[in-house]
Amino acid sequence: MFSGHVKFDTIGYWTEVKLDIVREYAMAYSTVLAAQQTPFRHIYVDAFAGSGYHVSRATGGFVEGSPVNALNVKPPFCEYHFIDLDSAKTAGLRELVGDRPDVFVYEGDCNEIIPHHIVPRCRWDRYERALWLLDPYGLDLNWHVVEAAGQTRSVEVFLNFPVMDMNRNVLWRDHARVSQAQRKRMTAFWGDDSWRQAAYPIKPDLFGGHEEKADNAEIAEAYCERLRRDGGFAHVAEPLPMRNNNGAVVYYLIFASQRPVAQHIVTAVFAKYRDRGAPIGES
Repeated sequence: MFSGHVKFDTIGYWTEVKLDIVREYAMAYSTVLAAQQTPFRHIYVDAFAGSGYHVSRATGGFVEGSPVNALNVKPPFCEYHFIDLDSAKTAGLRELVGDRPDVFVYEGDCNEIIPHHIVPRCRWDRYERALWLLDPYGLDLNWHVVEAAGQTRSVEVFLNFPVMDMNRNVLWRDHARVSQAQRKRMTAFWGDDSWRQAAYPIKPDLFGGHEEKADNAEIAEAYCERLRRDGGFAHVAEPLPMRNNNGAVVYYLIFASQRPVAQHIVTAVFAKYRDRGAPIGES
C-alpha cells in the first residue's frame, strides 16, 4: 500500500475511540451542510494528520486515520487540508491522495501554516465553513491557532487537551521547580499565564488561604471556559476524558462550536463513551 519510507504511529484503544467519534460527527456535519439551500463550502482540516493510517496496538493491523476517514465521508467535503511536521508522514499522505485537486498536504508546523493557509479559507461572509481536528501529541498547539478558529465564527473544532504532558512537565505540586522552558510551552498552549490560577487556585483555610493543585477535570473545564470567554466559541461540550488501562486520564477530547445543535450532537456521541474504561491490556 505504501513505499518503505512511510511512517506509521501505533495507537491504543482511546485513539481508536477518538477516530470513531470524529468520523461519526464529520458524517453528520457534511450531510447537514451539503443539504442546505445556501451553497456552503465546507472543508476538513487535520493539523496533526499523520500518514493516513495507524497500526493498532491491540491487533497489529492497520487502522484508518483521520485523513482516510474524512476522505471517505459522504457527501464529501469540498476541500481537505492535512498538516504534519514529519516528512515521512506527509510522504505517506501524498502517496495516499495522489494528485487530487481537492486535497492539500502541508509539511510543517500547523501553528504557522493554519493562520496563513487555512484561516483565509474559512470566511463566514463567503459561506465557508470548516471542521478542524487539532490533535497535538502534547503541548504543541499554540493558543493563537484556536483563537483564530473561534474568531472566524465559521469553524468547529475537536481539540486534544493533553493533560498527561501538562502533569508530567508543568503542573507539578511544587511548581517552583518547573523549568522556564516548560512554563513557556504551557503559556503558548493556554495563551497567557492565567493557567497558573486555574491550576493552583487559592483554597481558604484558617490562615487566609493556601495554593492547592487543581485536579485534571477542573483544569480542563477552566480551558473550556477560556474557549467560551476569550476564544470566541459560543458552545463547548463537556470534555470527554480519555483514560489508560489504569483509569488515569491521558487527555481530554474537547469540542467547540458556534452552534448549539452541534454541541448537542457531540454531547450525545460523547455520552456513549464517557466513564468507559479501556479493555484489559489496552490503553
